[in-house]
Amino acid sequence: MLRLSSTLFLVALLLTSCQQPDATPPADAEDTDAEALIIYSGRSQSLVDALVEQFERETGFDAEVRYGSDAQLIATLEEEGDQSPADVFWANSPGALGALSNAELLTALPDTILNQAEAFVPSSGLWVPATIRFRTLAYNTDAVSADDLPTSVVDLPNAASLSGRIGWTPTYSSFQDFITALRITQGDEATNAWIDGVQALEPKAYASNTPMLQALAAGEIDVALTNHYYILRVTERDAGTAPIATHFFEAGDVGNLALVTGSGMLKTSDQNEKALAFLNFLLSEGAEQYSAEQVYEYPVIELGALPSYLLPFEEARQLSPTFDFMQLREIDATLDLLREQEML
Repeated sequence: MLRLSSTLFLVALLLTSCQQPDATPPADAEDTDAEALIIYSGRSQSLVDALVEQFERETGFDAEVRYGSDAQLIATLEEEGDQSPADVFWANSPGALGALSNAELLTALPDTILNQAEAFVPSSGLWVPATIRFRTLAYNTDAVSADDLPTSVVDLPNAASLSGRIGWTPTYSSFQDFITALRITQGDEATNAWIDGVQALEPKAYASNTPMLQALAAGEIDVALTNHYYILRVTERDAGTAPIATHFFEAGDVGNLALVTGSGMLKTSDQNEKALAFLNFLLSEGAEQYSAEQVYEYPVIELGALPSYLLPFEEARQLSPTFDFMQLREIDATLDLLREQEML
């Protein structure tokens, strides 16, 4: 089994903070119907635990979920090797799914699974997208007018009026996926120049998106490079009391990068039927509707109606630039670039 690069996920927490799976099979392992489906989930428990429970009710299968960050769980798989009990990896980012593909840990999925997603299916066929989150620019409506914001994220370094008022999250995986996409679409030289330009505006760095959005609402910064659903968690749950709004860049702009969540079946699995049933479930109308209404993410299948705070499906899918999302696995060069820029 190939080993992952030691620099693949620089920001991973110590493995001891992640619950280590017990590779010892249950006493009744011969009875595969009684064996629980083992899911390694980079998605947080508070967001998706209800979906797992719904899967169990609908299928009659038991599922055991090991939660942790994508980086923690990938490192765990590396340590476990061929003895890993994992059947399914449910990732929070396409970069993680690309890393699993690089390491040859995933099994090719059938077209009956892949063809269900309307967009962002990787060329490898090793994983399937489940929901869509978009990179975007959040702004404080008390401080900034949308008309004054750039139409492309590439032009952000030219926004001199935002000097000292920009927030970003250099150590966060979504930001790193964005920088990888910037490298792919604009080239390394242009990406370095973009970072230099934003750095000249003295941005404020945050460890994650939630404290950054809190700082935005409090007026400590005026704009923040973030994911769209972090904004909706504030605006929808706080009933519009926070002075925050979403600024999407022009259609196809890399600043609107689609960051899919997704899932794949691990080569170590001996429960293919159950694993495929779980992937089918994630793409079901009920699961996709739940993600739209409770998690504020976009579906990858076309639903009859979306909540009013989400754009229509076709409009949403056209926001992101078009390229093979398997390219987001090129994370090592991105991490090297961020280190050179002293952002990590």
